[in-house]
Amino acid sequence: MVDFGWVLKMAVRDFRKNFSRLLLFVSSMVVGIAALVGISSFGENLKKDIDRQSKELVGADLVLDKSSPIGEQPTDTLAVQVANEVNFASMVAFPATDESRLTQVRALEGDFPFYGQLETTPAEAQSTFRKGGRKALVEKILMAQFNAEVGDSIKVGELTFVIEGELQKAPGQTGITATVAPAVYIPMEYVEATGLIQYGSRLKYQRYYQLADEVNPEELVKKYEETWESEKVDADTVEDRRRRTGRSFDNLSNFLSLVAFIALLLGCVGVASAVNVFVKEKLASVAVLRCLGVTAWTAMAIYLVQIMIMGLAGSVLGALLGTLLQFVLPAVFEDFLPVEVNVAVSWGSVGFGILTGLLVSLLFALLPLLKIRKVSPMATLRPDEGETKINKDALRWGVIAGILIFVFGFSYLLLNGWKEALGFTGFVVFAFLILWSVALGIMWLIKRFLPISLVYPVRQSLANLYRPNNQTVALIATIGLGTAMISTLFFVQNQLLDEAKFADKEDQPNMLLFDIQTHQVASVLEKVESKGLPVMQQVPIVTMGLESINGLTKKANEELPEEERRSRGLYNREFRVTYRDSLIDSERLLKGELRRVVNPEDSVFISVDQGYAMRTGIKLGDEIIFNVQGRPITTYVGSLRDVKFNQVSTNFLVLFPDNVLNNAPKFHVVITKTKNDRQAADMQAEIVREFPNISVLNLGAIVETLEEILGKISFVIQFMAFFSIITGILVLISSLIISKYQRMRESILLRTLGADSGTVNKINTLEYFFLGSLASLSGVLLSLLATFLLSKFVFELPFRGAYEEAFIVYVCITLLTVILGWLNGRNIVKMTPMEILRGN
Repeated sequence: MVDFGWVLKMAVRDFRKNFSRLLLFVSSMVVGIAALVGISSFGENLKKDIDRQSKELVGADLVLDKSSPIGEQPTDTLAVQVANEVNFASMVAFPATDESRLTQVRALEGDFPFYGQLETTPAEAQSTFRKGGRKALVEKILMAQFNAEVGDSIKVGELTFVIEGELQKAPGQTGITATVAPAVYIPMEYVEATGLIQYGSRLKYQRYYQLADEVNPEELVKKYEETWESEKVDADTVEDRRRRTGRSFDNLSNFLSLVAFIALLLGCVGVASAVNVFVKEKLASVAVLRCLGVTAWTAMAIYLVQIMIMGLAGSVLGALLGTLLQFVLPAVFEDFLPVEVNVAVSWGSVGFGILTGLLVSLLFALLPLLKIRKVSPMATLRPDEGETKINKDALRWGVIAGILIFVFGFSYLLLNGWKEALGFTGFVVFAFLILWSVALGIMWLIKRFLPISLVYPVRQSLANLYRPNNQTVALIATIGLGTAMISTLFFVQNQLLDEAKFADKEDQPNMLLFDIQTHQVASVLEKVESKGLPVMQQVPIVTMGLESINGLTKKANEELPEEERRSRGLYNREFRVTYRDSLIDSERLLKGELRRVVNPEDSVFISVDQGYAMRTGIKLGDEIIFNVQGRPITTYVGSLRDVKFNQVSTNFLVLFPDNVLNNAPKFHVVITKTKNDRQAADMQAEIVREFPNISVLNLGAIVETLEEILGKISFVIQFMAFFSIITGILVLISSLIISKYQRMRESILLRTLGADSGTVNKINTLEYFFLGSLASLSGVLLSLLATFLLSKFVFELPFRGAYEEAFIVYVCITLLTVILGWLNGRNIVKMTPMEILRGN
């Protein structure tokens, strides 16, 4: 039976001597716990603020939207206030500079928002722009881009408006939303006069309601659900938006917590490695205690108590730092947040972080500590008696199983799915095994094939990588994984940006003109060709809805059992299709064939994108009836295509044959390529000036926007990956300090054999160089593999690595290792053997 009083007394006594070293054991845990507590606390506070500010997210109690005028609704008479909006994508121009950009025009009628406000500069502009006169609110990102000021003019379609104010924020808007689709607000009374409401314009009509306190929006939606669904009216309530927003940010919080958890796991590997060295040094002391009659379990309990005390200290410190960290996070995530976050201490997150820290301290420390129970009194005479291989110790395998269960359980808690949790656990195990195998393989190769002909400092430094109590495996595993995260980020980011920079490719178009009316086509083509630009595609687009599939209408579909129903989105979707009898470069025929229509009585065979067909259950031979402006057209699925939607082209889910839709109402798209940005800007300005209803997409500008968005996302990911790098550095520092005592013995031996301080310094520096190189290079290689897999199976892009960034990461990590190693060993090198012996 264990005497806990005696164990505690012995632990405290030994603790005094080993305090600084034990502190290093848990220092690498602190960063992971801090990140975990910080993200968890931030997530809790964000959730509370989303609940508290849910009405400000929507700006109303109920919102109806439709792609055509909403008309009178039964809810109109129940409202305290009603506001209407029409929004659509359109070009706007700044007359002062003659520059233009595609924006989201929002024509507003009424006092929306009813909750919160349109934040403007000056503040009164949010109300004065509605009070007579052609006044507009312009998104701040647009104002900055075109150096516009309040009082300047902006042209929307045929009308010119005075900029009444700079829009800072609107309900539910984030910085990313503003970057992708900057808004221009104008009064509803002028929207028709702009000339932008034409056939083919992608319009969205919205109606906002403020309801009395006693009216329940959820019950209203339920009451009129069937009516609105038949009229293709979507209803959105505060509760709907709150749920969606909360779910989205729960997912973000969980993802970031997983990144923080990886940092914690890296620190735990450092703990296990440090405790392993600590235990090896204590085996002789344990053997003496065993000779004095102390049981192996009691001896192990002494050191376990020490580890748990330091684990508690590290967890509390990490929780404190995490609580402070959450004050920084709102600034980091500013562009992604739809609400203002109020920071407060989340005691639940603090408790969760401390318990997690204690549990991982116990699990990862037990792995090496369990060696102690195998130490016999004979180890005082035979030191090797205390060493027991893990493959002969079932209890240590049990601890490994416990670690895997913990990782799986933790990830399951965050991901809410056993498949996702299993995938995350598998990734962690795979990454560690790869890096562990690399480290062991390198040590084996050096030990087996180290050339005797190498100069002595190089040979000795390489030999040090497999000496007793070395930290090679732990450092390559921890620093390598941290490096892999950073390198993968660089690789994937550059891969996406390289693919996006299609505007610079010689054979790729870089300008799209759309919403062209049929009577404008000839004039637009003439304008393009007069500038010496090629017309790469001129495509008609027809808008239609779906009536039935194999005789199954929307109503009949709703009456089927849930498992037999087709997706509601299939019936509610507005299809935009084109017609031609051939494929383009971004398409490939997979099944069936394209069939022409020669005579009016011929059956119409359409071609469907295979991915969409698989998602919706559409098969070859299915009968599909479309509704084109009130006229039904019966078609049959004649072929399936593979469509590369990531290529710059007019790609469509549904392709009709020629001679079917030629007389249907349509609009057109023209694709061309300009030689440079100046020509693109001039062309865009002329088109907008002569044809205000036509929208122009300058793909070069889109790439700049994409770069800005990816930059913001990249910053957030780098911020989180930074915790892994810091953890790896702490593991590196603690490992170097722990091995300092081993280096003292080596220094004594080398100096006694006649090596001068310069030679010892070279050996140490080269060892750190090889160690840092191997760790960072392993991480970079792992990131290359990860990027290749992501490119092939997720993004479906050709693999390209960001080698310059990877080289910078490699150099930085290697240099950092050398500097830290030199700082750690500089005093040892300067001291004489006698000074070191006396110091010990």
